[in-house]
Amino acid sequence: MDAPQRWPQPAQPGVEGADDQVFKAQVRAHYDRLASARDGWYRRNRVYHGYLEKALHAIVPPGSSVLELGCATGNLLTALQPARGVGIDLSPAMIDLARRNAPTFRFEVQDAEAVEVDGAFDFIVASDLVGELLDITAMLERIQALSIDDTRLILTFHNPALEGVLRAAQRAGLTMPPARQNWIAPRDLVNLLELSDFSVETVRSGLFLPAFLPGLEGLADSLLARTPGIRYINVVTIVVARPLRPRPQVWPLSCTVVVPCRNEVGNIEAAVSRMPSMGTHTEIVFVDGASTDGTCARILEMQRRFAGIKDVKLIHQVVGGPAVAAGGVAAAEPVAMLRLGKGDAVRRGFDAAGGEVLMILDADLTVPPEDLPRFFNAIASGKAEFVNGSRLLYPMEERAMRLINYLGNKFFGKVFTWLLGQPIRDTLCGTKALRRETYAKIAAGRAYFGEFDPFGDFDLLFGAARLGLKIIDVPVRYRRRRTGVTKVRVVRHGILLMVMTVLAFRKFKLARWTRAWR
Repeated sequence: MDAPQRWPQPAQPGVEGADDQVFKAQVRAHYDRLASARDGWYRRNRVYHGYLEKALHAIVPPGSSVLELGCATGNLLTALQPARGVGIDLSPAMIDLARRNAPTFRFEVQDAEAVEVDGAFDFIVASDLVGELLDITAMLERIQALSIDDTRLILTFHNPALEGVLRAAQRAGLTMPPARQNWIAPRDLVNLLELSDFSVETVRSGLFLPAFLPGLEGLADSLLARTPGIRYINVVTIVVARPLRPRPQVWPLSCTVVVPCRNEVGNIEAAVSRMPSMGTHTEIVFVDGASTDGTCARILEMQRRFAGIKDVKLIHQVVGGPAVAAGGVAAAEPVAMLRLGKGDAVRRGFDAAGGEVLMILDADLTVPPEDLPRFFNAIASGKAEFVNGSRLLYPMEERAMRLINYLGNKFFGKVFTWLLGQPIRDTLCGTKALRRETYAKIAAGRAYFGEFDPFGDFDLLFGAARLGLKIIDVPVRYRRRRTGVTKVRVVRHGILLMVMTVLAFRKFKLARWTRAWR
C-alpha cells in the first residue's frame, strides 16, 4: 500500500485560508509548466481520452450548452460539440492554449471551487477534476448555485483500486502528472453528492485496463469492462447527477462543539476565533484534562475577550476543576485523573451541553473548525443521524499523520466497516456529530458494551451501529499540528484498538451468528 499523498508544503504555514491560497498558487504553477505538453499527452493517451469523448458524447447531445470545469486546453469541450461552450481552468497557460485551439468557445481563468459564470447550462462537466480538488464539496456547492432544474452534472474520475498502476504510469511519463490526487471511490463521491443535495442518476465504470494495449480496445470495452468481478479494475468511473429542487431544508437548531483539551494552550485562541457560527446558536465547551501549561487561563481569557460574541464555557474532568495558580498554570492533579482520557472528556462535555446538535472537535485543530458546518448541516437536514469525519479521502498536509498511523487507520476502517455493517472509512477521526436525543439513546445502551473506550470514538460508533442509525462520513482536510505535542501513542493505542476490534466482533458478528445457530 502506498504512503498517504501529501499537499505541497506551504512556504509559510498560516491560517486556513492562507494555506489554501499558497497551495492553489503551487497547483497553478504546476499546470502552467506542463501546459505546452498537454496536447501531446492527450494524443499519446488517445485510447483513454477517446473513451471519455465517446462515453460523454452518448450523454451530451450536440448543440447543448456545456460548462466544463478544469477544461485544460479545451479538447473534451470541443469534442462534445456544444452550441454554447464555456471552459474554466486554474492555469492561465492552459486557458491561453484553449483559446487558440477552440476560438468559438469562451475560456476563463477561474477556480472550480469558486466558479462564477453567467447563464444556465444543460450540462456541467468535470472530467478527472474531483481527484485534484482541495475541497470537492466547495465545487459541488458552486455547481448547485449555477444549476437549474434540468441541469445535469457529469463527473469522471480514476479507479482508486488502480492507484499503484496509475502512479507508476505518471512517474514513467506516460500520463500527465497531477499536482495532487484524491483517490476517491464511487461510494465516496455519491456520498458527497447526496450531502450537497444532488440526486445520482447513473454510476458506471468502463475502459478495462488491457484497453491500453493496441488492438484490444473493442473486446475489452464491450465484454471485459462489463463482466462482474473483472470490471472491478476498470480505469474510469462516470457519474451523472442532477440538483435537487427545492433543496432540503436545514432545520434551525442550536449546537454545542465539545473541545477536549490537555496542554493545548497554543491552540485555544484559534479554536475560538475560527469557530464558525452554526444554526441558531453555537456553544463552545472546552473540557480540560488537568492541563499544566496555562490552557485553562487561556480559555478564561477567551471567555472575556469574546463575551457577548461567542459562547465559551470551561468544565473540568475533576469535580471542582483544577485550581488555577498565578500565571494560569493548573495545579497538579492525581494520576488517576490523567487516565480518564478523551472518552471521559467527551461524555462530560455532552452532559453539560446545551445545544440540540452535539459535535466534537479535537483541540489540536488538525481538523479545521471551518469544516464543522458540513457536519451540522448533515444532521440538521436529516441526511444523517450520526456523522463521522474522514481524514483519508483528501491528501494530507506534510507531517499531519505518520505512515504507520495512516496504514492503521486504513486497516481499522475496513475492519470496522465489516464489523458494524456500515461504511466507515476512518474510525479514529475525532470529529463527529449527532443530535442530543440520539446521544441519549446511545448513552442509555452503553451498558451493553461497557465502559471500554478511552478515545470516545468507538463508544459512539458502536452505539450508533447497534441502534441502526444512518452513519455518514464527511471528508475533512487533515492538517498538521501548528503547536503542541500529539497525544497518540502508537503501541499502546494500537493494542487498545485490537481489544476494541475483538469486542466489536463478539458483540456484533459472534452474537448474531450465535442467535442464528439457535
